[in-house]
Amino acid sequence: MVTKSRTNYAITLLLLDLGLTQAALYLASVARRYLPFGLELGFAKTAYLPVEIHVTVAFLWLVVFTLLSVYDLRTNLRLLDQLQRVLVAATMATLVFAGALYLSFRDVPRLLFIYFFILDMAALVVLRLLMHLVLPLKGGKTRTSSRVLIVGAGRVGREVARTIREMNWPGFRAVGYVDDDRGKEGTNPEDLPVLGTVAEAFRIVQDEQVDQVILALPLRAHRRMVSLVTDLQRLPVDVKVVPDFFDLAFHHASIDHLGGMPLVGLRDSAIDPFQRTVKRLFDLSVAIPLTVLLSPLLLLVAALIKLDSRGPIIFKQERVGENCELFSMYKFRSMIENAELRLGGLVRETEDGQIVHKHRTDPRVTRLGWILRRASIDELPQLFNVIKGEMSLVGPRPELPFLVERYEPWQRKRFAVPPGLTGWWQISGRSNKPMHLHVQDDLYYIQNYSLLLDLQVLWKTIGVVLKGTGAY
Repeated sequence: MVTKSRTNYAITLLLLDLGLTQAALYLASVARRYLPFGLELGFAKTAYLPVEIHVTVAFLWLVVFTLLSVYDLRTNLRLLDQLQRVLVAATMATLVFAGALYLSFRDVPRLLFIYFFILDMAALVVLRLLMHLVLPLKGGKTRTSSRVLIVGAGRVGREVARTIREMNWPGFRAVGYVDDDRGKEGTNPEDLPVLGTVAEAFRIVQDEQVDQVILALPLRAHRRMVSLVTDLQRLPVDVKVVPDFFDLAFHHASIDHLGGMPLVGLRDSAIDPFQRTVKRLFDLSVAIPLTVLLSPLLLLVAALIKLDSRGPIIFKQERVGENCELFSMYKFRSMIENAELRLGGLVRETEDGQIVHKHRTDPRVTRLGWILRRASIDELPQLFNVIKGEMSLVGPRPELPFLVERYEPWQRKRFAVPPGLTGWWQISGRSNKPMHLHVQDDLYYIQNYSLLLDLQVLWKTIGVVLKGTGAY
């Protein structure tokens, strides 16, 4: 089975990581000796570090990388997932190493430490890029990818196939479906062939050298599934099931156990606890300094709003956040006082039943308000929402409750992560897009979340704001 090959692959990757890390440490000590930076080292210091430091690094990297699941291919299927995981693990291990040096070998040059961090990061990333390029060239011979047979070519089965295709290397490779619907014979849903009926699954597993069978049948086929699983127990294959309540899950369904009984979580967050912690720390490290830096501008805008028109400086509006929780979102007031009372006459529906509530010629916007909106300055008070933890810097924009009431079930999946000051839809069209297309952009962000994606969105947001694209 492919499990042994995956285990061998993970062990090989571990040994290569440790070897490259030791090489990076040695090269860093040589670079510190010969590069013309920093203070000149005394003759008592050599280009070689004590053996104890090399042993300490090997131990720390082994422990940290293992704890952060760097070598768990089940949770690191995509190349982006692997790179993100190894970068975070290397950073954490380096910080722990810094603490260990402080308590022991304080005479290790700081430039050497910096060289080591840069070289190690580069080596570990290049290793994974090379393996990503080399392994696919060997095709199925590597056997780090499971050959998967999908039982059921319906909606859920096609979604499974689509997910497998997107995950790519080194995870799963779908070979096709089996399905009892004769009308699907000879078809290729999601570019995969229907290889036969469920009754032929035993033979197909053998002929196609299948490693894993995924059951994607409706609940009414329970008896059929029991019979199939019983047959497949005679073959060396893994069998997994995608429950028919797939659509009820907001994003990633988790599995817990209660006295041996599996409990499937349907409303779990789309980001795991570690990602949430990193995201929160990143939000605070950016939002707090940015608020202090922009405080003169905030005070100036507040004074201009007070001089421009009657009403409060800060406009508070109830919005829907993560898990559909309501919170008060802050904005600089850009409309006349009591503008919400005049909203009813401006809301309209498109031909396909979608709501449009933003207009380029909204009569409620004040003279100063147009300027604030054009430059997105009216959104700056939401930095306080970020600091309070009600919002994040990047995420789906918090929605108005009356619009959420019109949501279809699939659209509510956008509430699986914290709402954001900016988001993927803002760099893809902003207010130029109708509400239902905003949700599609939000779901793309949720499906592909990473800290690197957050940084990409923030960077592109700067350009969008400077151009004033779709801002009204």
